[in-house]
This record gives sequence, structure tokens and C-alpha cells, in this order.
Amino acid sequence: MAVNSNSAWDKVKIVRAPGRPTALDYIENIFDEFIELHGDRCFADDKAIVCGLASCDNINFTVIAEQKGRNTKENIERNFGMPNPESYRKSLRFMKQAEKFNRPIVTFIDTKGAYPGIGAEERGQGEAIARNILEMSRLKVPIIVIVIGEGSSGGALAIGVGDKILMLENAIYSILSPEGYASILWKDSSKAKEAAEVMKMTADDLLEFKVIDEIIKEPKAGAQEDVKKVSKAIKKKILETYAELKDIDKEELVLRRYNKFRNMGEYVNKI
Repeated sequence: MAVNSNSAWDKVKIVRAPGRPTALDYIENIFDEFIELHGDRCFADDKAIVCGLASCDNINFTVIAEQKGRNTKENIERNFGMPNPESYRKSLRFMKQAEKFNRPIVTFIDTKGAYPGIGAEERGQGEAIARNILEMSRLKVPIIVIVIGEGSSGGALAIGVGDKILMLENAIYSILSPEGYASILWKDSSKAKEAAEVMKMTADDLLEFKVIDEIIKEPKAGAQEDVKKVSKAIKKKILETYAELKDIDKEELVLRRYNKFRNMGEYVNKI
């Protein structure tokens, strides 16, 4: 599928625009009902990830969503969408619950990365991310992943192991932010624009590399131009994808997911 002609840096600016729809905006428009669930039963309820039960066309889903704030106050409350390990442990708790009750899982990715603070590291940030990746790879229910904004580093991968990975047209998905890439490669974060162009982080690039499965189109100016239209398109893809996955034998589903990511790594390494 062809995407718009915006440059990689144009797309970075679009997904960072203040009016860009958040995960909760999509949840509100896609699902008929949503009940948020809280806490990791270990330390706290980190609000950078929202978890809950949702229904859509009489199908029950577990929803895991990285949530940025819509304003400064909300961003502080949501830690600017950068999850602490509590968020990942909360996510895993409800993903395991979804498996127990045979509910499909939908995740929404939108983060600059996992929170890099000292406290997060002390509480096992790396282990929490690795544990989620491991456990998601073997969950015996369908997992649909949707990249709606920024998807950076382990912060995204921790809820990004799925049977189908969908991506909004202007979203970005990469090993880290362009600023971080430029700081490491050129010791100059001001070269983020140049970094974005070489990182192959756009939906078009990632579809070509088989990192994602499908692109969901947006209005020219981005999803913020018409959130209801984009939500309708996402909803359609969720229902279509679930219909494709729901009757696959559970062991076969896990094997396909495993092979998908193994093959993805081998393909990217050849590039």
C-alpha cells in the first residue's frame, strides 16, 4: 500500500503534534464499552499504560494501551507516555488474564520509550520489558498490535509482540527516538532530522522490511484531522484481523507468531 509523500521527519512532527489523538481517544471511538483495570499487584498503578476490558460488536477484548497526556497536566500524570516497570507488569497481568478467559488482545503503541529513571531501573525495567516479550510470544490468544504514534525502543516492544502488527500511515516505529540516534551516532541530538531519514522508521519502510503487516491510512494532515474516520478504519481492521485469527489452533497460533518474529529478524539482518 502506498503512503503519503511526507518525509520521515514530517511524520515525526505529525505524531508529536499536540492535537494527535491518544490511545484513549481511539478506545473511546472504537469500542462500545471499556472498563479500565488498575495495578500490578507488586508496586503501583503506573498511568503511562492503560489496561482494561472492552467490547466491540459483541466481541470481548483485553486492551493494553500506551497513553500520552493531552496537555501538560495529563502528561505529568502519564509520565509523558513513558512507562515504568509497573506498567509492563500490569500489562502482563491482564494479558495472562486474557489468556485464561480466552479473550483476544489489542495493544496500542505510542511511546518515546520506557522511562529511563533511576527508580525504574532499580525496580527492574529491563527485566519487565524482557519478561513481557517472552510471555507475549507464547500467549495462546490472538494478539493485534497497532502503532498509533511513536513506537520507540523496548518501551514499544514490551507490548509489541503480536500475530498482526498494524501501523497508522504517519506513525513511526524504531529502535529509539531520532534525537537518541543522533546523539549516539553523531554526538549531536540537533541532527535528529537527518537521523529520522536514515532510520527507516516510517510505515512504508517497515512494511517493505516485513516488520509490520499492514498500513492504516490517515487524512493528509494526520489522524488529528478526523479522529472518528481513523478510528472507524482501525475498528474495521481489528474486526477483520480477529476474524482471520480466531479459529486458528492455539498451538499453531503460537508457532506462527514465533516464526513471524524469527523470520522478521533474519530478513532485516540481510538488508
